[in-house]
Amino acid sequence: MRKRDLGCVLLLDIKNGKSWIQHDGTEVGIANQLVELGVPSQDIVLAFHEPEVRQFTDFAVG
Repeated sequence: MRKRDLGCVLLLDIKNGKSWIQHDGTEVGIANQLVELGVPSQDIVLAFHEPEVRQFTDFAVG
């Protein structure tokens, strides 16, 4: 019998004009790609990090 496993590679929400990256299973990192496309890093939240840790990144806290 064949079995298919499905999984989420990327989960991204737009909240209050910011891109909230909930899960990023890409090799390059979607945040880096968004910055390369011109999205300001202060408009990107690495939501997969705890709020206390986000302050130590180059991205928005929330």
